[in-house]
Amino acid sequence: MTDGDHPHFPLLCPPGAADLDGVRATLDRADAACDALGSDLAATLAWVRGVTRPASLAANWELLAGVAARDVAAARMLEPHLDALAILAEAADAGVRPALDTSGSWGVFAAEAPGARLEARRDGGTWTLHGTKPWCSLAADLDRALVTAWVADDRRQLFALDLRDPAVSARSGPWHARGLDRVVSAPIDVEGAVVVPIGEPGWYLERPGFAHGAVGVAACWWGGAIPVREALAAAAAHARADQLARVHLGRVDVVLWAARAVLFDTARVFDAGSSASEGLRAHRARAVVADAVEATLAGAAHALGPAPLTVDRSHAQRVADLQVYVRQHHAERDLARIGADIVAGAGAW
Repeated sequence: MTDGDHPHFPLLCPPGAADLDGVRATLDRADAACDALGSDLAATLAWVRGVTRPASLAANWELLAGVAARDVAAARMLEPHLDALAILAEAADAGVRPALDTSGSWGVFAAEAPGARLEARRDGGTWTLHGTKPWCSLAADLDRALVTAWVADDRRQLFALDLRDPAVSARSGPWHARGLDRVVSAPIDVEGAVVVPIGEPGWYLERPGFAHGAVGVAACWWGGAIPVREALAAAAAHARADQLARVHLGRVDVVLWAARAVLFDTARVFDAGSSASEGLRAHRARAVVADAVEATLAGAAHALGPAPLTVDRSHAQRVADLQVYVRQHHAERDLARIGADIVAGAGAW
């Protein structure tokens, strides 16, 4: 697959599915407005700022997959922005409607790490943040973020933070990544920035939409792998291709086809309304997609050899980006969580 070529639309949803006209228009604007989608950080974020969240999860994940098929880093920039807008909408549905400017580009910073702790303190009616938050992607470039901070020894709460506040300092690293090198994910240091609470302590992790956002990331992984499948198809169609080239293509096609079915079915179930097993369903879907993407990368390496990794800039960048991005899946640890849910009696299909 060459630069400028894009897979057929839609990728994830059946043709004729609801809300796809808006997705198509958004993708067309991306193609028209930013020739260097993903690599030109300023231009990509300018496009992100104008993207509105589709009404359904199916359309939302179609959009994320379509962007990732164009450029993985661009999807990595768009996904948290849409997730933040979804979180704010979910909070509003729950009756939480603070006076808040929602314009600009958004991130979601909810990771924790040893040696880094961000605390929220309340003085009267004013909340302020103090400390360090790890893994804050593009903090130096975004306008705002939803950030979790500790309000007690064992409780976290979500807050809206203006990243342009002088009390916020975004570190430039360490960030030695070869994949997603444009999406710097480093700590921020905060000392007294005034923030707006979004929901009560624990709400961020307990809300149904937490599972929805988790699968949105998987939609990006899946969309990012589609051009790798196209590269395998092109190699298998070559006059000198042998049977093994078709075996690798067939295996990759099957796992990506299965992952597509899981993603669309998950979107259909979530769009129909919440269920008690949303978290488990999300973990299962992510595991299926992560396995499919890793199998795709391995199949491409075996079928295509080193050449595209060394002489095809677009392919090499995509592989490197996907290898970093899919590590948001915690592999065996996430499988262990699924196993624990099943043992606890929550494993119904």
